[in-house]
Amino acid sequence: MDISRIRALRGPNLWTRQTAIEAIVHCEPAERSIVNLPGFEAELRARFPQLEPWRRPQEDVSLAHVLKLVALALQAQAGCPVSFSRCTETVEQGTYQVVVEYTEEQVGRDALKAAERLIAVVRGIDKDPFDVDAVIAALRELDEDVRLGPSTGSIVNAAVARGIPYRRLTQGSLVQFGWGARQRRIWAAEVDGTSAVSESIAQDKDLTKTLLRAAGVPVPWGRPVSSAEDAWAAAMELGLPVVVKPLDGNQGKGVTVNIVDREHLELGYRVAAEYGQPMVEKFLPGSDFRMLVVGDRLVAAARRDPPQVIGDGEHTVRQLVDIVNADPLRGEGHATRLTKMRIDDIAMARLKVQGHTPDTVPAKGERVILRNNANLSTGGTATDVTDDVHPEVAARAVMAARMIGLDVCGVDVVCESVLRPLEEQSGGIVEVNAAPGLRMHIFPSFGKGRAVGEAIIDHLYPPGDDGRIPVVAVTGTNGKTTTARLIAHIMACSGLRVGMTNTDGVHVNGRQTDSGDCSGPKSARNVLLHPDVDAAVFETARGGILREGLGFDRCQVAVVTNIGAGDHLGLNYITTVEDLAVLKRVIIQNVAPQGYGVLNATDPHCVRMAEVCTGKVIMFARDGQHPVLATHRAQGHRTVWVEDGQIVAAEGDARVTVPLKDVPITRDGTIGFQVENAMAALAGAWGVGLSWDAIRQGLASFRSDAGSVPGRFNLMDYRGATVIADYGHNPDAMRALVAAVQTMPGQRRSVVISGAGDRRDEDIREQTQILGQAFDDVILYEDACQRGRASGEVVGLLRQGLEGATRTRHVETIQGEFLAIDTALSRLQPGDLCLVLVDQVQEALDHLKARCQSAA
Repeated sequence: MDISRIRALRGPNLWTRQTAIEAIVHCEPAERSIVNLPGFEAELRARFPQLEPWRRPQEDVSLAHVLKLVALALQAQAGCPVSFSRCTETVEQGTYQVVVEYTEEQVGRDALKAAERLIAVVRGIDKDPFDVDAVIAALRELDEDVRLGPSTGSIVNAAVARGIPYRRLTQGSLVQFGWGARQRRIWAAEVDGTSAVSESIAQDKDLTKTLLRAAGVPVPWGRPVSSAEDAWAAAMELGLPVVVKPLDGNQGKGVTVNIVDREHLELGYRVAAEYGQPMVEKFLPGSDFRMLVVGDRLVAAARRDPPQVIGDGEHTVRQLVDIVNADPLRGEGHATRLTKMRIDDIAMARLKVQGHTPDTVPAKGERVILRNNANLSTGGTATDVTDDVHPEVAARAVMAARMIGLDVCGVDVVCESVLRPLEEQSGGIVEVNAAPGLRMHIFPSFGKGRAVGEAIIDHLYPPGDDGRIPVVAVTGTNGKTTTARLIAHIMACSGLRVGMTNTDGVHVNGRQTDSGDCSGPKSARNVLLHPDVDAAVFETARGGILREGLGFDRCQVAVVTNIGAGDHLGLNYITTVEDLAVLKRVIIQNVAPQGYGVLNATDPHCVRMAEVCTGKVIMFARDGQHPVLATHRAQGHRTVWVEDGQIVAAEGDARVTVPLKDVPITRDGTIGFQVENAMAALAGAWGVGLSWDAIRQGLASFRSDAGSVPGRFNLMDYRGATVIADYGHNPDAMRALVAAVQTMPGQRRSVVISGAGDRRDEDIREQTQILGQAFDDVILYEDACQRGRASGEVVGLLRQGLEGATRTRHVETIQGEFLAIDTALSRLQPGDLCLVLVDQVQEALDHLKARCQSAA
């Protein structure tokens, strides 16, 4: 068994809407059924008993099937919520596409590698030891390390529940919600609306207390100190007991409370000094409470109890700590619900006060405190008290957050009870936290968990706001670039700042921000990151879907212009038009429920996509009486067609018309493929909900020139001859171009053409078979990149296509695209027509423009 390629599908894809690992796996004849491998299944299940039974006859289970099942099961056993896997044999016998869902990419990749190695070990190929339990433990540890922590995860889960898209921007806790101009960002529980000034104030505990005291919020007295002697002097000024903590600490780090003697204070000073300048403040008696304020309301409250163990008369303190830490809910750091307790210098000092050491055996029922501060990050526990908080206590917490300027704020309160106002019990607010942990509120040790993630999302996005901008995805064999550009132009005419990706680059609000073929998911994600984008239009090519999936979770409108035979068939196991249609329909399968799929009613492959569209469907066709379109219209659905020189858009009894004479790219309706592009764009803009005034204005002001749509039927004049530059590169495009030029005058017609090497032989030949019926002269040249073909191979196939030409009388091969263009131009006479099928689009257009200008 050999794995030749592994890809991470990071968005909705050919197989599933979930993220997944895809691998190409080749199995030798004996490996294509485990019945050929005696003892294999028994040995595999002995090593990995959690593996589920096969769901097919044993003779149909190949090692590739085993690989996907083991990779999925390893992740599931590691605690990852995964359930989807697929194994499909390709057209190459013994070669399989294996797809396994993942929630964290690195965990998915490691699980696949581990599954491959387990199979090799079971077969005796790999002689090294393989411990399944150790592998699962390693995957679980990796998952805990790379996945979002409980705090950030709860906010993300709340966003997902509301349909708000999100993207993790780092391996840490920086997350973007929403798209484009409607995006918001969080870093753990800190939101982008919180200023750096407010955060800095919150980090300065002395300044914080000064501001809170000015607002009438009760706080303990204290001051920063410069040495252990100064700390003891401050303690004497305030009166014991006191608290020592770093001036700008967090998560309870370096905090020592309830200090009653100088030795304990000096230890507390040294610990605090490790994290910053220490300060000493008066110790407030009572329990430690955390109030969570979001916006202008208290959303959760918890009593935090310090880490402690209960004696049983048998085990030492150290052993009791180990027993408590064995709880799977406890872990290192913040990835788990609770944090492990530890015996450090602070714990040793606290044990000494109680007359214990780590090796003492406490009496049965005796409570032994390991430290006085009650942060979860130091091993404490939490009990929810949200419903018990007195309104006056809540008001003080909200005022504290507002005074500091925090949108999300953890307010630490020390008092005897939250049932009474703080002023009545000498309680006070001891700290405010700009990025509070949410674990204690989501998963309290005791009591009811609170929907704090939902509260934060509701603060960022009011109910009913999903943070999305209109997204239109466009695919098809021909016309997708022009259609995408035209939709973007219409959007711009409606006043929207548009981000657009296509095979020519990335454009944001009319400015090109990237060049080259940008029709893949990475470019789409970059546009959705841009803060100046109100709407997005994505040309969505087959290659990007195959490599990585879509760059978005769903779109408001998906447009499929057509499905043709010449679009990279034979690559990546897409061998038939039916395969291609299944791939391109991915955008239709990911339309928002209230969105629209725009489909070509004359293309059977497009029509079948209506069955899987997750939204509504708009059908378009030039022939208003086409059976599919007529049926769709009769059912009251949205349809677009041409009638009496006008584009007609109808829904039920309502009709809107746009004269073709007002759509310049159609040349008064004579260029058929441009009429179809205009209809598809109109339908897409209609699906987005743009006004008809904006749609008419956009269609009327869009030009088919090299500036608006480079390489898409760009018309030029060369000494009285008509020159057309186009990037058409498949048989369907040739048919459309021939139909278009036949409507235009031209005494002698010539064409300059090369061919893309990554097409099938028959597709390359068919292009010149079509052109040979319509052009007098054919000039062949070789592409700059032959895409795996030998030199001269593509030109030879093009010549073969011309062998039965009925019109072509002169065929010539020129080395180099620009020389071929110059040769064709030098032979033109006034009234002639020349079609130039460009390869290096922008360079060839610049070359043609320069030649035409110099000849003017």
